[in-house]
Amino acid sequence: MSGPRHLSPDVAQPDPHALPRQRKGTTPQMVGRYPDYDVLAETGHWDALTRGVVLDRVENPPDIRFFNATEAHALKAFCDLVTAQNADPRIPGLAYIDEKLYDGTRDGWQFFDVPDDDVVWRRLAQGLDDEGRERDAEGFAEAPLQVQIDIVHDFSKADLHGGVWNTMNVGRAFSVVMRYVSQAFYSHPWAWNEIGFGGPAYPRGYAAFGSPHVGEEEHWEEKEAVDFDPARDVPQRGLD
Repeated sequence: MSGPRHLSPDVAQPDPHALPRQRKGTTPQMVGRYPDYDVLAETGHWDALTRGVVLDRVENPPDIRFFNATEAHALKAFCDLVTAQNADPRIPGLAYIDEKLYDGTRDGWQFFDVPDDDVVWRRLAQGLDDEGRERDAEGFAEAPLQVQIDIVHDFSKADLHGGVWNTMNVGRAFSVVMRYVSQAFYSHPWAWNEIGFGGPAYPRGYAAFGSPHVGEEEHWEEKEAVDFDPARDVPQRGLD
């Protein structure tokens, strides 16, 4: 275990640019770049099967069946932190990760120096709680936000050592779990609202060329309410 990285909560908070409140539809924490956009208003343009699948993600998140209660407690806090969800409503990312692992679904490959994905996730839960206790908390979920940020930052830099961390390539393990987190988060309609994604294109399709620079946006697309580039903003705030 290394010392604190001092990536402060003020820097790491999810709303550094005073994003507007969501006025239409739902986004995580009810803030976003597209406050008047709701992808679910487009459901009438989707075929019945697609509409059912998408709405089910919102209305019927799966129960936790793969992780035990202790593991789920730590991992939910981890998933909320890395997706910058510090207030309701939250996308229940862990529920979809748990479902994928419970069903035995994989992405078809794994790193040679990392165990199976389900083992990685269980070891992560143990490692997070071990780190929390090493840093004077009852566990990861009970640790102060600053401590949680430090632990996750160290994890992202493969700077965690000893105990369960020595049983796998930590850097690759971070890549594995973040792949799952990203898939779970961005397959949810609330995330689509947050990023202005139009959802399934079948059967309507896309009519415009798709270049906003020449004024060829889809008629249902919304304008962003803020104007900053995340690709530049993230390193400027020391989050890379």
